[in-house]
Amino acid sequence: MELSKRAREIQASPIRKLMPYAVAAEAKGIKVYHLNIGQPDIPTPQEMIDVYHSFSDKVLAYGPSQGLEVYRKGLVEYYRHQGIELQTKDIIVTTAGSEAIIFAMMVVGEVGDEIIVPEPFYTNYNGFATMAGIHLKPLTTYAETGFALPEDSVIEALIGNKTKAIMLCNPGNPTGTVYSKDEIFRIAALAKKHNLYLISDEVYREFVYDGTVHTSVLEVPDFADNAIMVDSVSKRYSACGARIGCIVSRNVTLMDAVLKFAQARLCPPTVDQLAANACVHLKDEFFTTLTDRYKARRDLVMEELKKIPGIVCKKPEGAFYIVAKLPIENAEDFIIWMLNDFQINNETVMAAPAEGFYATPGLGRNELRLAYILCKEDLKKAMHIFRTGLAEYQKRT
Repeated sequence: MELSKRAREIQASPIRKLMPYAVAAEAKGIKVYHLNIGQPDIPTPQEMIDVYHSFSDKVLAYGPSQGLEVYRKGLVEYYRHQGIELQTKDIIVTTAGSEAIIFAMMVVGEVGDEIIVPEPFYTNYNGFATMAGIHLKPLTTYAETGFALPEDSVIEALIGNKTKAIMLCNPGNPTGTVYSKDEIFRIAALAKKHNLYLISDEVYREFVYDGTVHTSVLEVPDFADNAIMVDSVSKRYSACGARIGCIVSRNVTLMDAVLKFAQARLCPPTVDQLAANACVHLKDEFFTTLTDRYKARRDLVMEELKKIPGIVCKKPEGAFYIVAKLPIENAEDFIIWMLNDFQINNETVMAAPAEGFYATPGLGRNELRLAYILCKEDLKKAMHIFRTGLAEYQKRT
């Protein structure tokens, strides 16, 4: 018997691809600093933890397919605080941001249709697109320009009969790039001109630095029919295991269709919604403290990267990732070598090879994504090991 085409073609996660090497290293007693995955080390808000501890319903029943009304009302207030006016009917709660993205892809396109995505992009978009039968058409951006979007003519050259949407991640994973208000409005104008949807992944909306301001696709005027926003609590509240997200649009017809997908999977997790709802009114000071800590970590990593001759890396303005182009040919081989053969004081480093974040074959082979999700003390050790190991690897290759 043969497996389905989607089963044969779905991509293994490059973020987790090298985990067997890390597991083998740790089994030998080697400490591995994990800079490969966006799992924050900052504690989940106590308000969220308290909900789990206090939940006392005798029956954990099905909830509404669109999400609990109390949580959707909470989200309306949360987004209002962000300057975005919504109604509960504009929001469907999902099982993490992942399901929100899958729903968005399935609702905008037929099997074989295309969505334009700037590359490098969050690698799991590949898997989601395979599930939805969608083809991702890469819009290549470059480390030398800080992964900035190209001019309109380059984007329009990719638009064809099968193009149904443009998808952005803002702030970006894996690049940390933040698109300005002008850029969001420019891409929205292109989408409207060509009758396309604009899907905006805004999971990292709070993580912006240096006075940068995040602009949501939902802020674009006269764009309700085209705009789709997807979101998640995973990074915002350091709650990756809660698996609560949402899909948001003021397009009534589109949201009616999304609800049918939501009904097919019954409902999102009840207790996790209640836990997430406990955080929707967290004070601004919570996020100010959070972003200050990540900014300090970013600055530490950038200072260390600047010491590497031949590296290409512009300081990102958001999220908690850096993509660096290294003065070597194969970043994956380098990381495998680090995990197998290189330690300082019985410690080594793992990062995510960036090739898997590209759709264009051959791109990103000499690039890495570093997630600065460790405390500054651990980051400093990790970056020292990283720089020393890279210099030794260059001598050997």
